[in-house]
Amino acid sequence: MIRAAIPEDEARIRTVARAAYTRYIAVMEREPAPMVADFGAQIAVGCVWVTEGSEGFIVFYPNDGAMLLENVAVHPDFAGRGFGRALVAFCEAEAARQGFDSVVLYTNTKMTENLLIYPQLGYVQTDRRMEDGFDRVYFRKAV
Repeated sequence: MIRAAIPEDEARIRTVARAAYTRYIAVMEREPAPMVADFGAQIAVGCVWVTEGSEGFIVFYPNDGAMLLENVAVHPDFAGRGFGRALVAFCEAEAARQGFDSVVLYTNTKMTENLLIYPQLGYVQTDRRMEDGFDRVYFRKAV
């Protein structure tokens, strides 16, 4: 089950983000953007969702006529059990329910497994650009 995050979830969300993204610090030579996100503010505006057991979370919100999937993370202890796919599917369903025709997302080029996973989930690469010092690849999926 997936539910809206509440302020009491913030510490666990930070723990999950740190555990999920720490491995990228060495290759990116800095903390990935999700590790320094303002989760408290994101929770306050209602764009963070968590799995019931806090195995993972997702951040998404409307942006430029599509649903922007900004962050999805699963604690490494729960990787490979379908939590990430369930969170992404939840975002896609919410996008469709809210009348959007697509979900867009970006990932860092150094997160090479994401460059393989998102196409497997039906996402198509639409752009690649440097932003905020990060080399990002953008994807879109019709919902």
